[in-house]
Parts: sequence; C-alpha cells; structure tokens
Amino acid sequence: MEVYKYEQIRNVAVLGHGGCGKTTLVEAMAYVTGAISRLGRVEDGSTISDYDKEENKRLFSIGTSVVPVIWDNVKINVLDTPGYFDFAGEVEEALDAADAAVIVVSAKAGIEVGTMKAWDSCEKKNLPRMFFVTDMDDDNASYREVVEKLQELYGKKIAPFHSPIRENEKFVGFVNVVKMKGRRFTKLSDYEECEIPDYTKEYVEKYRESLLDSVAETSEELMEKYFEGEEFTPQEISTALRSSVSACDIVPVLMGSGLNAQGVKMLLQEIVTYFPSPNKCVITGVNATTGANFHADYDANKPMTAKVFKTIADPFVGKFSLVKVCSGILNTDNPVYNADKDTEEKISKLYVLRGKDQIEVKELYAGDIGAIGKLSDTKTGDTLSTKANPINFDRAEMPVPYTYQRYETKNKGDDDKVSQALQKLMEEDLTLKVVNDPENRQSLLYGLGDQHLDVTVSKLLTRYKVDVELSKPRVPYRETIRKKAAMIQGRHKKQSGGAGQFGDVKMDFEPSGDLEKPYIFEEKIFGGAVPKNFFPAIEKGIAESVLRGPLAGYPVVGIKATLVDGSYHPVDSNEMAFKMASIKAFKAGIMEASPILLEPIASLKVVVPDKFTGDVMGDLSKRRGRVLGMNPLHNGKQEILADIPLAELYGYCTALRSMTGGIGDYSYEFNRYEPAPADVQAKVIEEADKPADTDED
Repeated sequence: MEVYKYEQIRNVAVLGHGGCGKTTLVEAMAYVTGAISRLGRVEDGSTISDYDKEENKRLFSIGTSVVPVIWDNVKINVLDTPGYFDFAGEVEEALDAADAAVIVVSAKAGIEVGTMKAWDSCEKKNLPRMFFVTDMDDDNASYREVVEKLQELYGKKIAPFHSPIRENEKFVGFVNVVKMKGRRFTKLSDYEECEIPDYTKEYVEKYRESLLDSVAETSEELMEKYFEGEEFTPQEISTALRSSVSACDIVPVLMGSGLNAQGVKMLLQEIVTYFPSPNKCVITGVNATTGANFHADYDANKPMTAKVFKTIADPFVGKFSLVKVCSGILNTDNPVYNADKDTEEKISKLYVLRGKDQIEVKELYAGDIGAIGKLSDTKTGDTLSTKANPINFDRAEMPVPYTYQRYETKNKGDDDKVSQALQKLMEEDLTLKVVNDPENRQSLLYGLGDQHLDVTVSKLLTRYKVDVELSKPRVPYRETIRKKAAMIQGRHKKQSGGAGQFGDVKMDFEPSGDLEKPYIFEEKIFGGAVPKNFFPAIEKGIAESVLRGPLAGYPVVGIKATLVDGSYHPVDSNEMAFKMASIKAFKAGIMEASPILLEPIASLKVVVPDKFTGDVMGDLSKRRGRVLGMNPLHNGKQEILADIPLAELYGYCTALRSMTGGIGDYSYEFNRYEPAPADVQAKVIEEADKPADTDED
C-alpha cells in the first residue's frame, strides 16, 4: 500500500445501534473501492471486518476493526465498531483514533437507543458526523420518518442531502438536494443523472429549504442574503457546508442500501469532501521530562509521536498494537520510546491492517493509522515517541465494568492456564477485570454485561483451550454481635500418653463499635491465672476465628474480646493448647452474644430519561433500595441516587436495559455495612448450612 500524507487521510468511525447494518455498509465501501473483489455477508460470516470466530458464530461485531479504503486518491481509515452496549469499550477505542463519524441508521428500524448513544459520544468528543440511512431497499423503509425524528431530536443541525426516488414501491435512486439533481442507480453504487420526479418534489423542496436554512445560519452575510430572498451560489453552499460540517454545526443525512451497495459512492465522496483531514484537527500531549505542553496536531515536521489506541492479542494472528501517528513519521529505522513504561522498543515491521489481513508498509505519516507487531512492554493507551522528546497523550476514558460473576475452571489443573489467558484477554479488552476474593474463596470476572462475560468464556475455550464456568457470586456478608457475653469459658484438654495439652480461658465478648476492624483484644488477668507468654497464642486463636464466623462462615467484625480469667498446667500447657481454648471460647461467646449478619450496602447512581424514572424507582423499591434523591440533568435525563444492598444488584444491568430499552446507565460503589433483615439472614444461614459442593475448604 502507498504511503499517504495527512491531506489525503480521513479517519472515520462507523457507529450505530446493534444490527443496524454498520458491518454491511463497511463491506460495501470495501467492495466499491476495490479493496475486496466480492461482497461478503454477515449471515455467512464472510465480511472483511467481522473476522473473529466469535463474531462469525454470533453474527455481530464484538471488536473494532480497521478497514482502510482508497477513494479519489484519499485513504479513508474506516473503523467498524460494535453496536451492542456490552462492547462499548471498543467504541471508545475507535473514537480515540477517529476524526469524524458516520452514524448508521436502519430505515426500517428508525432511530434507536444506539443511534442516540452514538450522537452523545460524538458530542462529547466534538466529532464531525453524518448520518447514513441504510436499508432503503426494504419495503418498510421510511427515510422521511428518520429525518423528522432526527430534526425533532437535534434541531436545525440536521440537513438532509438526499431524498429517495421510488418506482413501483422499489428504491431506484435519489435526489441530490445540494445540487438539485436526480440520480438513478444503474448497477450497485453507479448511477446516471435523471429528472426529479414530480411526486418527490414536495419533500425535495422541504429538504432543500431545511438545507438552505442550515447554510444561512453559518454566517451573517448568508443570513442576510437568505432573508432578502436571494439564491445562494453553488460555491457559497459548498463552502458553507464544508466549514459547517467540520465545525459540527451541520450534520448531513445521506441514504442508500448497504446490502446492495447503493449510495456508497456518494457516501465516500461526502466523507472526502466534508470530513476534516487530520492536519485540521488538534491533539496536545505533555512532555514527560519538562511537563510542557506538546502540540502534536498531526504535523509531520515535528518529532514522532504515536498513540496506541487498541491492542490485538490473538494466539493465531499474534499481538498487534494499533497506533495513530500524532506527529512526525513512524518508520522501522528508529526505536520508539514508551514514556509510560520508560522503555525503548524496536520496530521490526510496520503494518496497515485491513480486517485480519496485514499489509506491510515502510512508514506512516502523521494522521495515519497502522499497527506494530510484537511490542513487549507497550499496552493500550500508551504513547510512543522519541527518547529526546518523551511525550504522554491523554488516555481514552473507558466504561467501568460493574457486572460480575464468579468463575471456576472445570478442570482443576487449569488454574494457571486460565490466569494467563485472562491476562491476555484483559490486555486486549480494558473493560474486563479479574478480582481475586480470598475472603469469600472465589475469583470474580467483571465486564460490561452478561453477554460480554459470555463472549469472554467462549474466547477462553476457543482461543486458549480452557473451560470455565460462571456462577452467582458469593456476597461478602459480615458477622458481628449485638450484646455482651461474659465469662465464656474455652477449655482444651487432651491426654494421649506422655505430655498432654491443657489450656483454659475465660473471656468477655462485646461489640467494639468499630466495624472497620475485625476485633480488639485485651487482657485483664490478675494473679497470673494465665501466664503472659500465652497471651499471643490466645490472640492468635481470635485472629483465626474472625476469618470465618460461626453463624454462616463469613468474616466477623466489630468485636472486643477480653481475657479475664483462666488456668494452666505447668507441664501440659502450651501455646497450641491456649490457641485452641480461645477458638472454643470465641465460638461459644459469639453464639451467646446475639450474632447477626451484616450486608454490604452500595451507593447507586442511575441516569435515565424522565419518562423511565417511575419504573426505575419502583424496581429499586422491590430490590430493597432506598431512593435518597434525584438530580435533573441538562439533556432531559434524571440522576437517581439510592442506597441498595449489594446482593440486590446482581443482574441489575440486564434489568435496567430491559426497563429503559438500553438507554439507562448506572454506577455504584461500596458504602457501608448494615444489619441484614431477618428473612435475608435466615436464607443466607440456610444456604451456608447446605453441603458445599463448589466451595473450596
């Protein structure tokens, strides 16, 4: 592949709701530009961008893939992103490398939650964008409804560039509203000029008026001309649109059919015409040595810097660090310096990836996207630069994983293998997290949803040949006491020929008032009833006992144990005997001091549109949540604040998506422990009494 300079590069993320036709559209773009010789289909698992086994099996995108295509001597790096919310981390990585976005909308499904989330992501990053309304060949397609809904949501920014031409209920072409010319498809994306049919003129004029309205708002001069009823020249319209699309003041709406590759040439042309080249964009880093700002701004004349926005760690394909060059020229002649890790690495080969295909290149100019193989220390989010000019760029803000399940290997000997495999998957996917919970004897896998965890388990099996099972996690309850139990005796006596074992303690157990500490140990021994040298052994017995309480096997907190009396044998007493005696006293004392179970309470924030607040609050109430208040947000949404038992948050991700159609977001953090209600306590104790067939001893 040729080397392209920044004026000849466009970096475009393709966004949209799951199943709206993004991958099919990217396939059509690759076909129309000659990057592939035949159109693949998602249903057949033959598309260029969905090459992973999991994607072929499930028939939807799981990871972001890069598909560079050449149109009009411009290299368009197309970043095909997943639409399902469980893979939102992949979208964030793509947006970190993109300079603009195409939001795909299905004409039959209309505006969906994923459409709005894509818009919000572009707003947050101030990315120029355009809509492509696909599935226009479908009998139930309605371009008009899509445009009206977009204008209702986003106002005068929305500028329809196209209007459909239908004959005998079939989509046969479109009117270019900017040029006011009819276009009839001949073969796939090819078209010929035609008259604008009379039956379309009503909507064409409406869209033209909407377009000119948007153009007029771009400057006072054009606004004045518009009000005086003067016609804009084609040059004025083109110039105004170009600057306004780049400035996010106008968002074009195009149309076509990804499946039939119709309208794709127009889309490619508009990407080249209206989207900014990287050198029109701004990116600033910080010099790791001096702390001064470094304005990289995709300038090839400055020292080389590049940002690693994604890692592929596949056992078959190998490890690739996907980079966007932010300044200078990246080549294989010079080593790269990673300021984050303070290491220097050599580049043996430089690639441009097209789906799973690797195309070797000599160099990459500022603004371009490529891949480096086998960097040992470099991870996603790191910055590569020169040692003389060590730079750090901001990392992408990744979604926090809140859904978690317990995982266990099906084959006992696979623990090390699964640990290594998960490390590789976490290198590739920053929204995966593994937590080892020794207190509850469980390993936890965190992700962005149940589907995310399911895909991870499947990848472990297909890629790394380790079989793991997910199950409901054990809630980290605590045990404590409510009253004092005095003079509790613990006596350990064992005689088995020769020297025996003898330890005898009497202890008081009471609440300490501090749930942060497991226990406080004191001694009030008079007259040497228990020699001082046995005090550490007695405390050790308490320290071991609090790890697993007598009520349901959970850690004990907030107790004060005071040694008040006891007795010893000059020959048979030893440290082990007194430790065993204190363990016996502990068990008896806790059960006598009104033991209770404490449950973890989380502080929860739920962000939903106004219309869902009633449903969400009703559901929280069923989950024993206490709503503490609501904060209205600027975009017609409400933030609901609540305290809720951690046990009740299991499965909440799926429930919230179901209630809100996927638009609701939530986050939580542990707050405190509270006494569990009697029914919850009884259920937990009953579960603990069952024979444990999965727990380790």
